[in-house]
Amino acid sequence: QSCQRPSGQRANPEPGSGGLPEGVEYIPTRKKGKNPMKPVGVAWYSLYARTRLGYLFYQRQVKKARERYPHGHSVPQPYCFPGVKILPIPVLSNNYSYLVIDTGSGQAAVIDPSDPLAVQAAIEEEGVTLEAIFCTHKHWDHSGGNEVLCQKHNSCRVYGSALDAIPQLTNPLADREKVSVGCLTFEALATPGHTVGHMVYVLDGGPFGSPPCLFSGDLLFLAGCGRPFEGSPETMLASLDLAVSLGEDTLLWPGHEYALECLTFASLLELDNSALEQKLQWAVQQRQEKRSTCPSTLGEEQTYNPFLRTHRPELQEALGLWRGAGEDLDAFRARVLKEVRRRKDLYQAT
Repeated sequence: QSCQRPSGQRANPEPGSGGLPEGVEYIPTRKKGKNPMKPVGVAWYSLYARTRLGYLFYQRQVKKARERYPHGHSVPQPYCFPGVKILPIPVLSNNYSYLVIDTGSGQAAVIDPSDPLAVQAAIEEEGVTLEAIFCTHKHWDHSGGNEVLCQKHNSCRVYGSALDAIPQLTNPLADREKVSVGCLTFEALATPGHTVGHMVYVLDGGPFGSPPCLFSGDLLFLAGCGRPFEGSPETMLASLDLAVSLGEDTLLWPGHEYALECLTFASLLELDNSALEQKLQWAVQQRQEKRSTCPSTLGEEQTYNPFLRTHRPELQEALGLWRGAGEDLDAFRARVLKEVRRRKDLYQAT
């Protein structure tokens, strides 16, 4: 597969009815692979995250996904910069793992290895040595491949937060701790909310002349964010603000292919957002061809992702929310975030 640099090119859309581009048919969510986290109640979440039943359900997910998507749910495009290659690996029905390679030494790290067979196939095809597994959080669809990969790669270390029960964890990480893999440097950032120990990983692109790369797990998706299963709106807001602080040119590599669903929902909130219309048009075209929609940039995300626009008056007005007299700004933004999350959960359940 050839490599391409990230492109900001977008089609010029003609908005159609219902928030979709004119002349383009939307494929309903029900035709896609199921997301095990929707709809989800407290009891189901506890079973999935904390018991062996969750692992058995994950194994069933893997089996069904391999049968339904023998070549992956999307066509990924590797991205190359001098000295580094990032290979998205489509796994399960909508997850992404990422193989990040130091092309000089042939050493590599993988982020969130859901399906060990798919990840191992990529490792063998690239001819690299797996030195590290970075887990964003404990959920099986992000950590289920750890054990098998560690058995195959004796020198591989598993990194993540000690606050999450990450399988096979060998090297617990503190907030802002850095790890080197060959010439690659990753910084771990604590971003609680989705889980109490959720972490994201930032690849320093400076030595390679590239932007930083944010591997966001279930904190941040293209036009969306993860559900705060183990945190408050205030906690999630602080984690999202931390991500945004990395800079507008930072490349966003999310843990799931949720772009079309998230953009369609966002278009129902901001009807006159031209950046959102353009991104939706592009995403529809990508998904019709089963092509991956990642990466985006944090600068882009701030123009259309409602979870990053809690400070925008147009979104607040669309939600019918106004800041109270004497209300702390961040407290108000958390209230806006809570309402966006509530509406998104209702949208998912329909």
